[in-house]
Amino acid sequence: MNVRAIFIDMDGTLLKASNNISRRNMDAIYRLINQGVKVFLATGRHYEVTAPYHKEIGLQTPMICLNGAAIHDAETGRAMQMKTVRLMNEERFHQLTAENSCNVIIHTVNGLYCKETNEEIDYWTKVGQIPPRYIGDLRQANYQDVLKYSVRTGAPRPELSALFKKEAEVINWNDGFEMVAPNVSKWSAIKNLLHAFRISPSEVVAIGDGPNDIEMLRHVGTGVAMGNASEEVKAAADFVTGHHENDGLAEFIETYLHKSYNSYVI
Repeated sequence: MNVRAIFIDMDGTLLKASNNISRRNMDAIYRLINQGVKVFLATGRHYEVTAPYHKEIGLQTPMICLNGAAIHDAETGRAMQMKTVRLMNEERFHQLTAENSCNVIIHTVNGLYCKETNEEIDYWTKVGQIPPRYIGDLRQANYQDVLKYSVRTGAPRPELSALFKKEAEVINWNDGFEMVAPNVSKWSAIKNLLHAFRISPSEVVAIGDGPNDIEMLRHVGTGVAMGNASEEVKAAADFVTGHHENDGLAEFIETYLHKSYNSYVI
């Protein structure tokens, strides 16, 4: 198979738990770029905490952020596309999340709003150099143009997330759920970029570990699940590679995509 592009998830795929890119992963990506393969990042993160890693690798391709709700230009950071989500009853959402022990993070066109801060948000502030615009009771926050809602309950809450399935695209995680606009996903953003770059889905590899990666793994030519992915994610993929702590990303690239390795054909 002729692979012209690869879309790489960040957390649990490109990055170790320490939020660092290993030397092996970096070298594997560099080699792919030298072969003429276009390398893209496709992440649930917002732009400010995606761009530093994009720059570290030296990529010149657009970034897919917030599960496909935003696509950012590599050079300027300008949003090339943004898809906002509107809940029919915002007050009901805040009432339900207030009744449950959880943190709520709202990613907007103009910045981050959250119910409370935590270690993850502190890390975002450190890496992205931009603190949340608001921390506190979100019913009092004057936010608009929402790109993604993130509800962190500490455990799966499908019965809570199911209440919003008619108005948003819901992604269930082990520690809560996320919501973006209907029909928005990493795959929907990938389709737009493939059209712009004139690349066929059959010429694409996607690799990831989370429920927000399932659509892209199913629809590209070759979907690759990380060894640390859930069984549901692995079932959507064509290949399963190693754990992200053991450079599973590099393992797949070295074995199947580097041109000097002729033993395997996909």
